[in-house]
Amino acid sequence: MNLSDQESFNSLSGPSLDDQSFKRISKFAYDAAGLSIASSKAAMVRTRLARRLRHLGLNSFGAYCDFIQSDDGGQERIELISALTTNVSHFYRENHHFKLLTSQVLPDLANQRNRPLRFWSAGCSNGQEPYSLAVSLYESGFLNTNTDLKILASDIDPRVIDFARKGEYPERMIEGLSTELRERYFSEVPSNNSERQWSAQESLRKLISFRRLNLLDTWPMQGQFDVIFCRNVVIYFDQKTQDTLWGKFSKILRPGGWLFLGHSERISDGFQNQFETLGDTAYRLRKS
Repeated sequence: MNLSDQESFNSLSGPSLDDQSFKRISKFAYDAAGLSIASSKAAMVRTRLARRLRHLGLNSFGAYCDFIQSDDGGQERIELISALTTNVSHFYRENHHFKLLTSQVLPDLANQRNRPLRFWSAGCSNGQEPYSLAVSLYESGFLNTNTDLKILASDIDPRVIDFARKGEYPERMIEGLSTELRERYFSEVPSNNSERQWSAQESLRKLISFRRLNLLDTWPMQGQFDVIFCRNVVIYFDQKTQDTLWGKFSKILRPGGWLFLGHSERISDGFQNQFETLGDTAYRLRKS
C-alpha cells in the first residue's frame, strides 16, 4: 500500500480542491488508515478523488467530505482509502529478502516443524509477495514434510485482496518471476486480449489466506507469527503511527521471529533494543 510520488495532474478537469476540504480528507485518511498526506500531495488527492465525485454526481469536494462523514458514506469511506493508495508490487521484489529467507530463516525454522509455522504478508497489495513466499517455500524443499504452515496475506484495500485471491496475472504483472518458476507454479489461462494470462496453481493457493485488514485496527489473529513481511507500508505513516506498529509487531512475532521492511524503512530508535539487525532492513525479535 503506497502513496504514489509521481502522478500526472494536467489532464483532468473538474472541481478544485479547496484547503478546508483537503484538510478534512487528510484527517480522515490519517484517522482511518494512518496515511500521512502532506499538503504537497493536494494535486494527487484531487486527481484520485475527482473520479469518485463524478461517480457520485457531486460537484464539490466539500459535498464529498460531507457525504463520507454521513451515515450513508460507509462504502465510500472504503473507496476513498482505495483511491488514495497505490498498489505497486512484483514477484520477488527486493529479492535479497527472499535470499535471506531461504539461506537463514528457513533452515532455522526447519528445527521447529513440530509446531504450526505462520507467515504474514502485511500490505500484500496485488498478491505477488505472498505468492513469492509460497514459491520460495516449495523451491527450498521446506514443504517436503507434512508441516503445518500457513501464509496470511492482508491489505486495507478490498479490491486488491479480491484480485490477489484469484491469483491470475497478466504477463506485465509477473515481472521478477523467472520463466522456469512461472512454468512450474503457474498455468496459462485464456485471456480476453492479446496479453498472456497466468494463474497460480493450487499448490500455492492452498498455503495462503487473503484477508482485508487495517493495520490500525485491532488485529484478530490469535497466534504468533514466525515471519512478517511488511514492506513499503510504514514509510507512509508518521512517527507516532510507526511506533504503534513496532509495538504491535513485537507482540505478535514469536521470540526469535523475523520482520522484513522496505528498503527505505527502519525500526525506530526506541524499539532497537527489542530487535537485532540481520541484513538490509531485516530484523529479528530478540528472544530475551
